[in-house]
Amino acid sequence: MSQVVPDAAAPQTPSVTPAVSAEPTLFGHPRGLATLFFTEMWERFTYYGIQSILILFLVAASGRGGLGFDDQSASAIWGLYAGCTWLLSLLGGWVADRLIGGQLAVASGGVLIMSGNALLAAGGTRLFFLGLIFNVLGVGLLKPNVSTTVGELYPEGGSRRDAGFSIFYIGINIGSLLAPMIVPVVAQHYGWHAGFGLPALGMLFGVLQFLATRRYLGRAGAAPASTRPRSWLALGAFVAVIAAVTALTLSGALAVNAVMLSRLVSQVVGILMAAYLLYIVLFGGLTREERSRVFAMMALFAASTVFWMAYMQMFDSFTLFAQRYTDRHILGWTMPAGDLQTVDPFFVIALAPAFAALWVRLGRRDRDLSSPAKFAWGLLLMAAAMLVMYVAALHVMQGSIVSPLWLTGTYLLTACGELCLSPVGLSSTTKLAPVRFAGQTMGLWFLTIALGSFLAGELSSGYDATHLATLPALYLKLFWWSAVSGAVLLLVTPPVKRLMAGVR
Repeated sequence: MSQVVPDAAAPQTPSVTPAVSAEPTLFGHPRGLATLFFTEMWERFTYYGIQSILILFLVAASGRGGLGFDDQSASAIWGLYAGCTWLLSLLGGWVADRLIGGQLAVASGGVLIMSGNALLAAGGTRLFFLGLIFNVLGVGLLKPNVSTTVGELYPEGGSRRDAGFSIFYIGINIGSLLAPMIVPVVAQHYGWHAGFGLPALGMLFGVLQFLATRRYLGRAGAAPASTRPRSWLALGAFVAVIAAVTALTLSGALAVNAVMLSRLVSQVVGILMAAYLLYIVLFGGLTREERSRVFAMMALFAASTVFWMAYMQMFDSFTLFAQRYTDRHILGWTMPAGDLQTVDPFFVIALAPAFAALWVRLGRRDRDLSSPAKFAWGLLLMAAAMLVMYVAALHVMQGSIVSPLWLTGTYLLTACGELCLSPVGLSSTTKLAPVRFAGQTMGLWFLTIALGSFLAGELSSGYDATHLATLPALYLKLFWWSAVSGAVLLLVTPPVKRLMAGVR
């Protein structure tokens, strides 16, 4: 994901149209911020609404309106979907930068997402998978460019931009909190089609309000940063390949093994990410200091991948665990399994101010943890979460239906781990990246989330409900991955800090 940064050195003339009006119209911020706030809120509502019921729909028997996949195939399909939404964000940023600009990318992405959800709601296996593809392409277009356009509303930068992004981030969390609270209830009472239809309606609201208030964005995201005719050819070739593969797969002419495809994609993405980092180091024309910082980023990116591999179980095996093995009866009401996904964003919202205050307080005492150390603690907290799930799975093997407090405790630990790693990772990447590769390096950070999602689906595809011993084995494996990675990173923190060459 690249971000267009205004050229401060460019001469300014009265004839140049500013990106936005200098007159604040909403709490001291550009009116266009509200446009993007609600667009992103509805997009996240749509995305997490799908996530809250997707794995359950994939494994539900056809007699109950589902697709009837076995656990292994369902997990692999989920991992491919989740990973590709992050992977295609790189393409979405490129399309906006080179071809159509951020505003058109956001609007087009919203229409694709809405159409994809409508296809999911329409029913039928072929329409369902076509809907997933539309969603992946739509999220890839909208997600990176709505954030980039927020940045363009504040060409002056500074604390006002930081405050604007903080407000914008609230919209993300509102959408991610409300979706798993509402969509599973609708699906439980009115069926899967209604469950997928509600996010489509939400994205419709998002698109309509974006088009109705788009004028408040001014020139922010209105035009691409640069245009190259050959870029259209490259995009056309990509779309043609996707369309051909989709047509062959849906027609049955091309057989796809989801588990094998997930494994192949994970390997290819991992190799490409490592190869590109090495390319930057060897052929990027970096100074010695910049090269040292890229090596530090490699350690952080590896840790990030492991973290997200475990974290993404929330939408996959954890949701199946909630559905099959958790007592969800509360005062005569049966809570939908997807509703438990609201616990993690609730803890993130509640604890974020406390963690921010903790880092500031440690910094004032000159005892602030370095980025590698925070990453290490994030991984160790994730390991603790996996250990909780391992013990819960052992109870399940003994024939018990467990309390939702097991998942609640797990989500508390994952939220604390996320607050140690995710925002720190974003900040560290912007500080460690070589200036000439800043946008591309941020894209690589998001690629760690994509790779973690692919690996999460691949790992959880080893779980089989008919062989319960595979359940504690899955969480024990994730525990060791997280614990060993966190311990190793904690041990190598001093040399990694030296590689960071003064960046804190």
